[in-house]
Amino acid sequence: MPEREVATHSPLMGYLLWIFGFMGAHRFYYGKPISGTLWFLTLGLFLIGWIIDLFLIPGMSRSADRRYAPGVKDYDLSWILLTFLGLFGVHRFYLGKWITGLIWLLTGGLFLVGYLYDYWTLNAQIEAANDEQRSGRG
Repeated sequence: MPEREVATHSPLMGYLLWIFGFMGAHRFYYGKPISGTLWFLTLGLFLIGWIIDLFLIPGMSRSADRRYAPGVKDYDLSWILLTFLGLFGVHRFYLGKWITGLIWLLTGGLFLVGYLYDYWTLNAQIEAANDEQRSGRG
């Protein structure tokens, strides 16, 4: 598989989300939901894994760039919206998911369970929205 030329997951965004790394935000951003959940539940592997990730972010960024295709919906903006405004569903509104955006808004991210669900699935949601745009359905 050839490498993609356009970066979808920047190291700068990874470091910004790393600040919230004890929640696993940077790991979810780079498409690592299992270790992200582990970080979420253990405060970044008791902060030790969180510190080690400072050195792993550039490699995680390159891996995510190869894995995810760029498109109209921006990965960085979507992840900022989820991380900082996810309880209000702003990231869902951005992706055109108005009904679930309203549900998130009225229930605080579906009582935080939806918030974690979106951490697991946001990259796939962005990919699907971009695929819809490319195929002309969006």
